[in-house]
Amino acid sequence: MEIPKTQRAAVLEDFTKPYTVKTDYPVKQPSELAPNECLIKLEYSGVCHSDLHIRNADWTNEIGLPLVGGHEGIGRVVAIGDHSGDAVKVGDRVGVKWIGKVCGRCEMCRKGHESSCPVSFQTNHGYRIDGTFQEYVVSFVDYVTPIPEDIDGASATPILCAGLTIYKALKQTNLGVGQWVAISGAGGGLGHLGVQYAVAMGLRVLAIDTGETKKKLCLELGAEKWVDFMESQDLIKDVQAATDGLGPEAAVIAAGDVRPFNQAVMYLRPKGTLVCVGMPANRALLSIPVALLIAKALTIVGSAIGSQQDTTEALRMAALGKVRCRHELRKLEDINGIFDDLASGKIAGRIVIRF
Repeated sequence: MEIPKTQRAAVLEDFTKPYTVKTDYPVKQPSELAPNECLIKLEYSGVCHSDLHIRNADWTNEIGLPLVGGHEGIGRVVAIGDHSGDAVKVGDRVGVKWIGKVCGRCEMCRKGHESSCPVSFQTNHGYRIDGTFQEYVVSFVDYVTPIPEDIDGASATPILCAGLTIYKALKQTNLGVGQWVAISGAGGGLGHLGVQYAVAMGLRVLAIDTGETKKKLCLELGAEKWVDFMESQDLIKDVQAATDGLGPEAAVIAAGDVRPFNQAVMYLRPKGTLVCVGMPANRALLSIPVALLIAKALTIVGSAIGSQQDTTEALRMAALGKVRCRHELRKLEDINGIFDDLASGKIAGRIVIRF
């Protein structure tokens, strides 16, 4: 296959500014690939709320620019660097994730906690290296994910970040069949997948979000109860009333605002678990009464991304038809409009770019 010298790419050149869509962004040639690198011709790229945080420097402005954003994509391997082993071959259909590679040698990696591999050893697409807002992306043979041929690429692409992340967060609740989980941000990219994973795991779901479109989506996907945080006069009481009067056994917060985290501590039932997975701006702080935390014997867990095994499990549930990402296909040239819609909360489900 002939590899072009240039391509279309959405490039972040200045924080808080719109992306620049270029038509002459360089493509790394096969002869330039290092050992263990592979070049992938992308079919689809997802757009994540994290990409918006990165553009706005909500977490940090200490990453190198210019940078191609995006960190979830599906495509085919078109070239592999020399001395790369046989983990993948040209023509394989693979997925690219937030984590491009990890060291594989530290304690966290050995225990299967790859997302906690030290930052100095971890490589991230769309953050430390160029990501998936381009037609060709360089990734690493040991960490790309095999994608079954019979799974729809557009629907599967968000599983590589949103699906993986929320699935791992739900596992962290340690709930059993028939127990309640509240999902805050339930109508968004992570949240609507979380509703489906939770239902498939036998959990009862209370969805928290706002707007009729998101309400309809969450209830269609299997949520039993709904609380609109904009309409509710007392969210804590409404959540508890909807979950047997005691509150849910767990809350998974998939929102990028600190308020739902603080509210969850108030509405969880005793021995409940709060799983923090949404990423508010860097200076956001939890405001939790310590006496209440102790009296209710609550558990608070942070959950970031997931492992290679978590990815395999999340994709397997999608392949079985248990989970399906509700998505809208857009063009790369629409990238700045997509971010405007994300920032205003207009998107129910996920946006996927088709190349």
